[in-house]
Amino acid sequence: MAVLKMQRISICALKKDRKAILEKLQSLGVLEVSHVIGEDDDFQKMDTAQQKAGFEKAAASVDQALEILEKYVPENKSMFASLEGKKLIDQEEEEKVRQERKELLRAAKEISDLDREHAEQLASVAKIHNSIESLTPWLSLDVPLKPSETERTVLIPGTMPGGTTIESVYEALAERAPEAESADIHMISSEQSSVYLAVICLKEEAGAVEEALRSAGFARPSQTWSRTPAQEKEELLREEAECREKIAAVESRIGELAQQRENLKIVSDYYRVRAEKYGVLGQLPQSHRTFVISGYIPQCEAQRVSDELTGKYDCMVDIEELKEDEEAPVILKNNPFSASMEGVVESYGLPAKGEIDPTTIMSFFYVFFFGMMLSDAAYGAIVAIVCGVLVHKFPRMSEGMKKSLKLFFYCGLSTLVWGILFGGYFGNIVDIVSEKFFGTKITVPAVWFAPLDDPMKLLVFSLLFGVIHLFTGLGIKGYLCLKDGKVMDFICDVVLWYLLVIGLILMLLPSDIFASIAQTHIVFPGWLNTMAGGLAAVGAVGIVLMSGRDKKNPALRLALGAYDLYNITGWLSDVLSYSRLLALGLATGVIASVINQMGSMVPSNVIGALGFAVIFVIGHSLNLAINLLGAYVHTNRLQFVEFFGKFYDGGGAPFNPFKENTKYTDIKEETIS
Repeated sequence: MAVLKMQRISICALKKDRKAILEKLQSLGVLEVSHVIGEDDDFQKMDTAQQKAGFEKAAASVDQALEILEKYVPENKSMFASLEGKKLIDQEEEEKVRQERKELLRAAKEISDLDREHAEQLASVAKIHNSIESLTPWLSLDVPLKPSETERTVLIPGTMPGGTTIESVYEALAERAPEAESADIHMISSEQSSVYLAVICLKEEAGAVEEALRSAGFARPSQTWSRTPAQEKEELLREEAECREKIAAVESRIGELAQQRENLKIVSDYYRVRAEKYGVLGQLPQSHRTFVISGYIPQCEAQRVSDELTGKYDCMVDIEELKEDEEAPVILKNNPFSASMEGVVESYGLPAKGEIDPTTIMSFFYVFFFGMMLSDAAYGAIVAIVCGVLVHKFPRMSEGMKKSLKLFFYCGLSTLVWGILFGGYFGNIVDIVSEKFFGTKITVPAVWFAPLDDPMKLLVFSLLFGVIHLFTGLGIKGYLCLKDGKVMDFICDVVLWYLLVIGLILMLLPSDIFASIAQTHIVFPGWLNTMAGGLAAVGAVGIVLMSGRDKKNPALRLALGAYDLYNITGWLSDVLSYSRLLALGLATGVIASVINQMGSMVPSNVIGALGFAVIFVIGHSLNLAINLLGAYVHTNRLQFVEFFGKFYDGGGAPFNPFKENTKYTDIKEETIS
């Protein structure tokens, strides 16, 4: 249970060693750059924004090419690919790819260009399809689809609303252009929404004929062609075939370039690391011959880094303690068991200056409550085995994923223990199977008690565990007060609340209310009842008098004290929150029993056994998934709201070291034999 102690390290070295020192620090990944000196007449900062942007652009270009390759030539990955971690490569392989980086950048650009061409050709195919569709109704027309004329006549193609007949067109002409007696109407085709026509008339009558037709809904076609529709369709089909050939060629070329996928990943990481280095380089104060780099480093790493740098380079390394008001970044350091729960604390907030790391204390309660909520031995065994196998089989998975799987591994073990205590093995599966298929009911007894048979007992213990959890949180607050020398705060904000809450609990235990809940009657001797009342009274009076101790106005002081005493309702709600241990524990067992009961309704034969197996697998898989999520969410809530609320604020900044933040690969460290 600790936050690693941080120190400030300052390195002053010759400018000629700048590249080598930066690369060494980046490979070590233990220094967060944070300068305390700025620019002056002797030290200036180098403008590296353009170089950094160039490297970032190169990395983004390669990443885009990799995304395109994944679209056209998906990489064969197993279902556990997300657990395999980054690919580990030799330094020789990385150096070889680095030498070929310009060719690889050109390959990435070619991939992007090919993808753009592919999209353009697809758009052309779609456009051709639309043209063919608009051309189809005119295919029986044996002249070009455009207004054309002879010495005396004019051909006008167009459409009329659906349902129009030749007779109705002639009637419209006779009514609106009676002088156009020579007009000849040809129906090319008809659809539900449109009728396609070709109108032939004398030149001098063309204007009147078209005006008359427009008044009846006539419209010229949106597209016209210089060839006949049939010829135009043949030409469009030829163009479509050409486009498809180009598409196939593009896809073939992208397939060839996919062979460079692994090299592209390596070069992407190379440019990403370079961008990070130039970002730090732009922060360094530099003189004509020297440069300075300063930042935070864990105390346990400071001397090692100093020895490595001073042993290889002409430099000066200064390690100093942090100033009193300096807020250092935070690294958590815990035992292997508790370290798996660090992600829970990080999701709430890292310890701020002066706070302790609550991970170790919280981890035991976390696993304890999680197992109590899931509370089925078979479910716990499945979770523990699966997580244990995955952690063992995929040692290179990301650190966050490994911590999460270890968290669920320990929670699975806790669930296994609670399941044995409560007698839950896939609910009551042993009872159902033995009675259904073997004719004799066999029950595995609970080592402690069965919650479904005695839920009120489980409720009492849930509240008891909750009180212990809350008292632990209050105790940590007291420890922090004493650690900071705040004895009065310890007495007023911790001891008085202990007296009040313990007194009220002792007053509640012999009451009829508690007897009805616990199904048992507790009788205390008179002196203990008197002492309980005295503890509660002393605590209540002390809180009223002392909570506003920093105020000089007596009335305001008492008012603040009375308001603080009202917080006893918060304690009540916090304690009742632990009834979720009962609720989720019962939910797991009840749903499992219902699933088993559904399975028992099948016939007692081979077909029935198969049906039972299907119901069993599907039902319990869903039950495990739902209650696993519920246990995780509610266990987090008990830590974040009830436990941390008593002593912990968080708000610390995470340690963000200068390191090789690669995306796809890791480079093997050199080994010295």
